[in-house]
Amino acid sequence: MFDLQTFFLFLAAALLVAVTPGPGIFYIVARTLASGGSEGLASSVGLGIGGLVHVFGGAVGLSALVMASAEAFTLLKIVGGLYLIWLGIKTWREARIVESIEVQTTGAYSAFREDIVVEALNPKTAAFFLAFIPRFVDPSASIGAQFIVLGLISVALNSRVDLIVTYWAAKARDGFAKRPSFIVKTRQASGAIMCGLGAALLFARRTS
Repeated sequence: MFDLQTFFLFLAAALLVAVTPGPGIFYIVARTLASGGSEGLASSVGLGIGGLVHVFGGAVGLSALVMASAEAFTLLKIVGGLYLIWLGIKTWREARIVESIEVQTTGAYSAFREDIVVEALNPKTAAFFLAFIPRFVDPSASIGAQFIVLGLISVALNSRVDLIVTYWAAKARDGFAKRPSFIVKTRQASGAIMCGLGAALLFARRTS
């Protein structure tokens, strides 16, 4: 399906994209600093599954239809952006809540569900896959199958980096566990970051 040179070139490019700090990494850091490693881990997995929505959507042509329609793109970014802002406001408002084990477990499950939606409603992710993956596809073979394989690899690399970021963000948070006031401020900052990412998505422009 792929020649080795093209495949290794894709791996190098996908890895570079994965480790380059961007909105996804900042979001994972914000989630983890706000609520700890369990929620950060759940967020990483949720974002990965949300990314798969765009991979399969791109393979069957659905993402291309969304990107081709100004109305569909605008609707998706508004819903996704407002959802992110709502999560940010929620994080800010709950910054002073003392967590019990039950709250942590519920929070991790909620983060998992919420971040599937966050990523699935992000049209910029669809735009990325549509712009990035076709560069490495062999037009003489099954384009849909190649898109899925390369998309799965890309999502796996992104998720791996997210998990590493989650680990170190959780370690940093644990280092300040005995300073409740710092944790509160960190949660508030994380909520502000989520709101900022949501606002950025609201102003995102559709690429031609």
